[in-house]
Amino acid sequence: MPSRSIVVACPCCQAKLTVDPDLGAVVAHEPPPRTRTTTDLGSAFEALRSKSAEREERFRQAQAAESQKGRLLDRKFQEGLKKAKDDPDPPARPFDLD
Repeated sequence: MPSRSIVVACPCCQAKLTVDPDLGAVVAHEPPPRTRTTTDLGSAFEALRSKSAEREERFRQAQAAESQKGRLLDRKFQEGLKKAKDDPDPPARPFDLD
């Protein structure tokens, strides 16, 4: 008796799955057809240039944040030290109140 397979198309990406109902499993998968995001080579290069500029800007921002990181951590440490000096008693723990 030949196996009856069911071919199902994904509504989101149009991929095709072949399902065997006797086994209850996917026996084959066909990836969705590739769609072009650009119509010509010039617009593809322009998209790459704009993404490259965006990456460079993010890198510069991350580099600036990293250069400030040491000063920021030092400032946080000084604030914590100041707070610890102002209130030297440790906070009451909930299980000590029993």
